[in-house]
Amino acid sequence: MGKRALERRLSAVSDFADPQVELEQYPTPADLAAHLVHLADVHHDIAGKTIFDLGTGTGMLALGAATRDPERVLGIDRDASAIEQAGENEHRVAPETPVEWVVGDVPRAPFCISKTSSSAPSRTVLMNPPFGAQTGNEHADRAFLETTAAIADVSYSIHNEGSMSFVEAFAEDAGGEVTHAFRAELPLSRQFAFQRRQKKVLDAEVFRIEW
Repeated sequence: MGKRALERRLSAVSDFADPQVELEQYPTPADLAAHLVHLADVHHDIAGKTIFDLGTGTGMLALGAATRDPERVLGIDRDASAIEQAGENEHRVAPETPVEWVVGDVPRAPFCISKTSSSAPSRTVLMNPPFGAQTGNEHADRAFLETTAAIADVSYSIHNEGSMSFVEAFAEDAGGEVTHAFRAELPLSRQFAFQRRQKKVLDAEVFRIEW
């Protein structure tokens, strides 16, 4: 299945029914998700691997990865209602590999996995973490990267525009390396009262990191 076909398949994923601004619950567009999953697949980072979608929301990245023959897929989010919606989206997308949905706080790493476990399949993180743009949620993306560095062999993550120096420095300090980076656009429809426009395009950056 090509990237365009995957994008069409992921278009069945519904957005947040009741998004929470404090959690920065903005949907990942199907076209960007398909591109990210396709890139990971081309680099042999999905098939036969354990995949984590940290802050999965309604499941877009986890469901995309689950169509690419992974060993296992886990979608983790602290919002139980979003996880319930992700499960409903799984029925719509019907991926070949079932997804394990977990309610948990990503910065607290709600799973027992270590990179020192040599017998387990290698681990890939796909994530669109909160950017840390909301008051009280500052540096949220750093917390997600800290969890990623502890469990992943490779990761793909979406960040706010201008994050290159921060992500590169973080990866280097954690013994990792940014191998790919590219710009992306996040078209956001009006979800919250403070948003003045019906639609806004947010500039973002995507990074592949080997840990």
